[in-house]
Amino acid sequence: MPKPIKMKQPPTMSDVLRETMLAADMPLLTLERETGVKRASLRFFMRGERSLHLDVADKLATHFGLELVKRK
Repeated sequence: MPKPIKMKQPPTMSDVLRETMLAADMPLLTLERETGVKRASLRFFMRGERSLHLDVADKLATHFGLELVKRK
């Protein structure tokens, strides 16, 4: 029996935030100062150990110029 084809899922909001943060190559201390989000929260999120509350994700998205849009 042939293997089912796995469809690639679009990236999650968390994926996009992590990729954006990595690409910015910004020290977490700087990001904490600019957004008010604690370094510990950022560190746990970047390691994939914890998720973010939506208000925190909003702060980061605004800081990096990201927005969520509905697909058609």
